[in-house]
Amino acid sequence: MKGKHVTGFSAAEEAGYAKDDVPFELEDLLKERGAGYSAVDPWQPHSITDGRLVTGQNPASAQGVAEKVIAILDSVDALQPAKA
Repeated sequence: MKGKHVTGFSAAEEAGYAKDDVPFELEDLLKERGAGYSAVDPWQPHSITDGRLVTGQNPASAQGVAEKVIAILDSVDALQPAKA
């Protein structure tokens, strides 16, 4: 993830959830690995595109992620030659 601009569950969103199942906080791990991590207030929609990589902060971000993926797919389709 080094050098990529991303988002994912924030430390505030992860507080109190699945601590026995997931032994790290995603926000901290992404930052440690050199990602340009950003977040908004907990449980608010937030999605980021970095090239063809699309990430969302939480479930509230699903619509924004879907819209960004569709935009990327549309741009890829536009580059393909028309089929007869």
